[in-house]
Amino acid sequence: MTKPDSCAVNVPLAALTPLYGAPIALDEATRVADAARAEAQRHGWPMVIAIADSSGHLVLLYRLDQAQHGSVVVAQQKAQTAVDFRRPTGAFESALADGGLHWRLLGMTNLTPLEGGVPILREGRVVGAIGVSGMQSTQDAQVAAAGLAAFGA
Repeated sequence: MTKPDSCAVNVPLAALTPLYGAPIALDEATRVADAARAEAQRHGWPMVIAIADSSGHLVLLYRLDQAQHGSVVVAQQKAQTAVDFRRPTGAFESALADGGLHWRLLGMTNLTPLEGGVPILREGRVVGAIGVSGMQSTQDAQVAAAGLAAFGA
């Protein structure tokens, strides 16, 4: 029988995952969404971009022309998942790709295990998230990353 790592036992929660912060402001959310929209339009990708605040509530949503209707809900779910679990949704997609015990994630109804959802951090705290849907998940993640980059600018 192996002993648990004594260092990991006493690690405070804040060291493992970011804490929640004050919600993202509308002007900040707009800056993030505008940068994501510009990236999507640069590639001609019809996407939906959702920005949620630190409580997971929708702040704004862009549905680009010809974006599939189903992506409206998926983008919101990706943003919600990134806020709720305080990590990128791609982490869940990767875990499922590993198989094994990770298949249990499919039993959870409150997460979307597809790339394209990323928490937005201010001073190490989750203030919101961006969720993008409409293309392949790697492309969704690319557009989300472009939006996230504008938050730090």
